[in-house]
Amino acid sequence: MVDILRNPDLVKIYCDEENVDTKVDFETEDRKLKIFVTANESRPRMVCLRWYYKTEEAVSVMGDKWERAYGDMTWHSLNGETFMPWYFIVNNGKDNVGCGVMTGCSSFVSFQYDASGVTAWVDVRCGGVGVDLSGRRLHACTVVCEHYENMSAFDAAKAFCRVMCEKPILPKEPVYGSNNWYYAYGNSSFEEIIEDARLISSLAGENKNRPFMVIDDGWQINKCDGPWIPNEKYRDMKEVADRFKEMGIRPGIWFRPLHSSPVEKEHPEWLINRNVMKFLDPSHPEVKKLIKEDIERIIGWGFELIKHDFSQCDMFGHFGWDLNGSITNYKDWSFYDRKKTSAEITLDFYRLIKETAGDAYIIGCDTVSHLSAGLVEISRVGTDTSGRCWSVTRMNGVNCLAFRMCQNDAFYKVDADCVGLMADNIPWKLNRQWLDLLSKSGSPLFVSMQPSVITPEIFEDLKKAFKINSVQEDVAEPLDWMYNNQPQKWLINGEEVEYDFVMDSPPRLLGYKIGDLSSTNMF
Repeated sequence: MVDILRNPDLVKIYCDEENVDTKVDFETEDRKLKIFVTANESRPRMVCLRWYYKTEEAVSVMGDKWERAYGDMTWHSLNGETFMPWYFIVNNGKDNVGCGVMTGCSSFVSFQYDASGVTAWVDVRCGGVGVDLSGRRLHACTVVCEHYENMSAFDAAKAFCRVMCEKPILPKEPVYGSNNWYYAYGNSSFEEIIEDARLISSLAGENKNRPFMVIDDGWQINKCDGPWIPNEKYRDMKEVADRFKEMGIRPGIWFRPLHSSPVEKEHPEWLINRNVMKFLDPSHPEVKKLIKEDIERIIGWGFELIKHDFSQCDMFGHFGWDLNGSITNYKDWSFYDRKKTSAEITLDFYRLIKETAGDAYIIGCDTVSHLSAGLVEISRVGTDTSGRCWSVTRMNGVNCLAFRMCQNDAFYKVDADCVGLMADNIPWKLNRQWLDLLSKSGSPLFVSMQPSVITPEIFEDLKKAFKINSVQEDVAEPLDWMYNNQPQKWLINGEEVEYDFVMDSPPRLLGYKIGDLSSTNMF
């Protein structure tokens, strides 16, 4: 089986202009291959590493994604044109190999695996241009490679994720509860969110570990935009948090830290230097101050969980569905701090949020998965599910839960997104299965529910699911994931369970409005 735990056979260096003095060197220690990049005058962009290895057996391959999954994670045959960010797992039907880089590295790394070898692209750019290292020796990444015998592909993937991440941070107690997005879709108020919290409190019953009520987009003045102060419908966020706590509900809130139109108009010098989609630059000192002030205000209101969103797209100009081998498709732009790589700037940004938030839990949404590990307790590992269309939930929710479950408790807690309950939309016989799987997955369960649709039957199902998920002691493994990217067969606590996520609801032809996955055109 493939092995890349050695110096590469070929090294290519790409710079803004001709390479004058960029050097790449390697150190091997404790089954880790460290890669360093040094330059004085040159501005390195990419380092291409190639290991020769001839594959002459039938193998299946699974790679990761830059940020969230988009219903597109799968096992596939050898394909040298497929880029696999961060890591990949190889299975020959009996044994497994994991190849990847340690989390928290200072570059964006993606792999290609073909019948003649493995290629790694180490992206050390600052935005779309070469980084100014000014003589600094950059520890770009650390490559790891492990072989696993007599082990399922899923167990091997779990074990390898624990190798890649040495210091995850996890919630002190299991996180579960509600998020109001998938029925309100930004249309809510103080009175409505209090009723939501009251319903959540009754569903949690006597559970010792209390649930969260996460207020999503719609509480602030501008939709999906700052400034991060309440609108007239919500009035006083401290009062909201206080009322939650009186009911035994832990308050959580959503915000988008790199977008505030009033600030962007007043301070164009704080924006990322890109011709399109200009948002706040997290490497700019004044933007760092603004982010810190926003988080301190939210924490001051009494919120105990912060979900921050959109930052990967705001920083690099694309959601994951538009990305392949590179984190950004735009060229000739840079962050304010030209002396740091994009990965270092991303890490600094995540670290600022976590350090400012203190003991409050962080959910990263549209965050770079491999860089957020160790800096968020919970990661939204897939794109949006839906309260309107079952195909969207099945495609996005089931797929990302199955293929990123190996990261649960190894990188962070994985959040495969919500069970969305709206009137006259998704039949309960379908959503009930999604609820059951999530509740027994050992990962956070969030339900987004329109109170008027909660029948006595649904109430009892939700109450049971909340009780199970409040402790998150269950272990779930997808059994048919190597040939079905929406697995229906699962091993839960050692018992085989088969769901029917199709029933009489076959896949629909979907059309998304870019940036708004809640809008679904069905033909």
